[in-house]
Amino acid sequence: MADKDLEVAVVAVTKKTQKNQNLATLLTAASFALIGSVSSGVNAADKWDVDSAFLLYSESDGRVSAAEPVISATRNYDEETKLNFKIAADTLTGASPNGATPSDQVQTFTSPSGNGTYEAASGEQPLDNTFRDTRVALSTNWSAPINRDWAYGVGGYLSKEHDYQSLGVNGSLSRYLNQKNTTLKLGLNASSDTINPEGGVPTGLIQVPLSSADNEFTQRAASENKSLMDAVFGVTQIINRKTIMQFNYALSTSSGYLTDPYKIVSVIDDGAGANYGGNAQNGGRNLYLYEKRPDSRLKQSIYWQTKYQLDNDDILDLSYRYMFDDWGVKSHTIDAKYRFRFDNQYLEPQLRWYTQTKADFYNRYLNSSDYASHDFASADYRLGDLDTYTIGLKYGYQFADETEFYTRFSLYHQESSGDNGYGKLAAQELYPSLDAAMLVVGYKF
Repeated sequence: MADKDLEVAVVAVTKKTQKNQNLATLLTAASFALIGSVSSGVNAADKWDVDSAFLLYSESDGRVSAAEPVISATRNYDEETKLNFKIAADTLTGASPNGATPSDQVQTFTSPSGNGTYEAASGEQPLDNTFRDTRVALSTNWSAPINRDWAYGVGGYLSKEHDYQSLGVNGSLSRYLNQKNTTLKLGLNASSDTINPEGGVPTGLIQVPLSSADNEFTQRAASENKSLMDAVFGVTQIINRKTIMQFNYALSTSSGYLTDPYKIVSVIDDGAGANYGGNAQNGGRNLYLYEKRPDSRLKQSIYWQTKYQLDNDDILDLSYRYMFDDWGVKSHTIDAKYRFRFDNQYLEPQLRWYTQTKADFYNRYLNSSDYASHDFASADYRLGDLDTYTIGLKYGYQFADETEFYTRFSLYHQESSGDNGYGKLAAQELYPSLDAAMLVVGYKF
């Protein structure tokens, strides 16, 4: 299961579903999921297992790059009683799309802090090249049996970056049936996050100012909060000595400030199909608005996974996930891995496909004739129609002392689609593709 979660989290990195800085959180989720995923053997009692890993992530065209080390240490008191500590630190740099459309004219944007500007050349995708972040995350988890038929787990985590903090707790309860061939599990997670973006929190769908001297800019709130609650119910069934299957249903609700404070939307002139500007209403300049999303979201998903061990000890791993929410987003994910085993080594290729429909309020741009009538709007491609493809290869080597080296290299490709615009806008590339490369190297001892 952990290995699968790694791939889901890494792909989620490129989607960056809440905010640019939240990329760090997703990267850590990827690394944390990786910990302990390379070995399925039973740990010896009363000892420490340590897993160290390093993740490198890089997007094409000079966009976001990340580097993250992570260390996990697990104390095994017996086969079922464990205490785990994890720590990760990551650094992110590069340029990130701000949501505006490309134009046949040079565009100038205010930096998030309001103390500077950056430009996009004619025909160029507007990218915020001021994106920088460093983050540290800590987590701990305790799991133990209650009796021969029940077990529980409790944990907590803390994540801190310069403009985002997250504090959460989690717990789980497991019930074993059918001589432990069937496991029922209920997991709960709750977190409270604080968002304090550079320059303050902008009001959604107001005009982006030229500088911090603008009243709209200086009247921002210092911070906002959001809360998340997740529940997962799962059934794991051992079919026979070679096959294991799992079904999960997940429910996630979030409320509070769910908008990305760094994303904007272009307003396009209905007649010319070019950036709307040059009148007294918007100060004689192009009109851009801060995005605004609903203050609540309910997501549901179903998940199926089957692992099958062949007669030659190779392992086939297939999974499917369907997600839908009250923002109108629906997604399908298919993931396939095949592990070739060679004595103390293994080689595991992977193919993954993900497709998503757009949110109800997603707009690549707004029209000058009706932009004021929108209650919500976002041009963030992560909320639009998109398809992603991942191809990866993992290698592992177990030494005689049972320590293990492993590495995975993956290539990721994303295609977006939607309304191609009109007038001058139709000549611009509104939905550029994205390529990324990921490398994970780890050592377990």
